Amino acid sequence: MRRRELIKVIAASAAAWPIAARAQQAVMPKIGFLSSNSADGIPQFTAAFREGLSTAGFVEGKNVTIEYRWADAHLERVPALALDLIRRRVDVLFTSGGDVPVLVAKGATTTIPIVFMSTSDPVDMGFVASLNRPGGNVTGVTFIAGELGPKRVELVRELLPKAAIVGFVLNPNIPTAAFNAADMETAARGFGLKTHVLHAISDQEIDAAFAKFVELKIDALLVLPDASFQSRRDQFARLAEHYAVPTIYYSREYVAAGGLVSYGANFRVGFRQAGNYVGRILRGAKPADLPVEQPTKLELAINLKTAKALGLSVPPSLLARADEVIE
Repeated sequence: MRRRELIKVIAASAAAWPIAARAQQAVMPKIGFLSSNSADGIPQFTAAFREGLSTAGFVEGKNVTIEYRWADAHLERVPALALDLIRRRVDVLFTSGGDVPVLVAKGATTTIPIVFMSTSDPVDMGFVASLNRPGGNVTGVTFIAGELGPKRVELVRELLPKAAIVGFVLNPNIPTAAFNAADMETAARGFGLKTHVLHAISDQEIDAAFAKFVELKIDALLVLPDASFQSRRDQFARLAEHYAVPTIYYSREYVAAGGLVSYGANFRVGFRQAGNYVGRILRGAKPADLPVEQPTKLELAINLKTAKALGLSVPPSLLARADEVIE
């Protein structure tokens, strides 16, 4: 099934919702903050969003209200949460925690401005017409985390030149997970690597996946982008250490939690950019005129303490390129 066909499936129920009529502008504007994550899973990103909002002159509780809705990693809850925010007539709807929230929001309203955070290509996913001229009522920030999967496979080869088998763990409920895994498998085969792909959603399934990967005798593991995985980064780091599995991630937060290596965009920077966009829209800017923000820098983070615990020697060439090294 192609990406655009997935969009139609996911947004089908939302598209049938009645679109709430916009009320007269309230004295204090209201932001709808919709996330598939949990409130305690990404506090640093929520803080970064508020920082970006302040650069546009808005401070929560002072001259703007934020209505938070958290799905707690239960994607099936997202449609009802989005509908609730729309019924509350928010002035801007901000979505984070992967592609499902923006797919649902886009299918639910064509009038309320939407600012998204996405790990995918927003044009390929059908969020916007183009990056420079989004069109419609949607714009936002993309981390292109999924598209960087093949680059992370290259890191495995550089870090572990003798590796023969790699594993991928993904959340099957993420619309682009299967596509991204296929790209990574193609890259792995190009390096002569055998691959194993396992699905996991809950804590128990993540535990079971690591145990299975050990049975499969993988030499390294790659974690595909997923908001619910982000909130479980401590679990991933603990399991990787317990089973002595070198693991590559897509954001530095995993490495800060004890993970080995990450490569990707800085999520805090992205959330600040999104907050600024929300503020600019509240001041009158149109989403159609705000280009989708892309990473201007991709960061490589390495945890040398974890490498030592795994008995790995990080190549000097890799250390020289690292943007952050945790001793």
